[in-house]
Amino acid sequence: MDIKELETFVEVADAGGISPAAFRLGVSKSIVSRRLVRLETELGVQLLARTTRGAALTEAGTLFRIYAAKICSEIDEARETILPAGDLSGRLRIAMPLTFGPTHFAPVIAEMARRHPKLYIQTCYSDRFVDIVAEGFDCAIRVGYLQDSNLIARRIGPIFGKLVASPDYIKVHGSPETPEELITHQALMQGTEAWKLMDGNEIITIQPQGRFKADNGVALVAAAIAGLGIAYVPDGLTDEYVASGALVPVMPRHPPPPAGAYVIRPPSQHPVRKVRVLTELLIEYFDQPQHMSNDIQSIEKNR
Repeated sequence: MDIKELETFVEVADAGGISPAAFRLGVSKSIVSRRLVRLETELGVQLLARTTRGAALTEAGTLFRIYAAKICSEIDEARETILPAGDLSGRLRIAMPLTFGPTHFAPVIAEMARRHPKLYIQTCYSDRFVDIVAEGFDCAIRVGYLQDSNLIARRIGPIFGKLVASPDYIKVHGSPETPEELITHQALMQGTEAWKLMDGNEIITIQPQGRFKADNGVALVAAAIAGLGIAYVPDGLTDEYVASGALVPVMPRHPPPPAGAYVIRPPSQHPVRKVRVLTELLIEYFDQPQHMSNDIQSIEKNR
């Protein structure tokens, strides 16, 4: 089985058609078609259903894509381990949060693309928890408090956040002073997450309750401004509203503990060089004081 055929199949599957895949690969559509035919003939199964709009994965193709992407990634890793020098090339798939991703991390991704013109970068912005192994991503950028897993994480910067509510909410319901009082208030949450708070030098965990939930920090801020409850949100989303008085800090004596921003990658003894370069570029970018104060002040709750 030819590695070029596997790489071509993965590109067609991800691009949704032969024409865009041919463009990404820098070859003609006829070459892409021939590679697909040879691969399907060797496997004895149809991987793609050709339509007038492109190509859709069959059930067998969906399953095979997972294995093909893994093989291609391991081959890339082997090449880079043997030949670590030179320009970056090939494809880099990154998952990152929709909250802050386009505004805080996208400039770094764009700079990486500028520095490495042979590199094809595909970024997926979503606030859902992405399984980077099952979905074929090279890495992910995550913010918050990491849960235990077999994935490898590299911290790229600190993350800060606070509890906020609108003056109208405080006027009607009062402002909690202790974690115990906070439990009786309406919490604006992403799901069923626990909230971590500082009690002196000790970190305590509470289980807030609330009727309004959203999987995006911007939506939680909007709900807080509307007076629906208390939100546990990133500084980067609330700074302007706190400055204007639309939101006020809640329980400043019990702030959330500092979290972090991380690059997460699948377990491997030798990280793909593309991921290493991206990680170092992110660290370099957020080590700059102006970015630390404006871009990295965010937090994402436990999932």
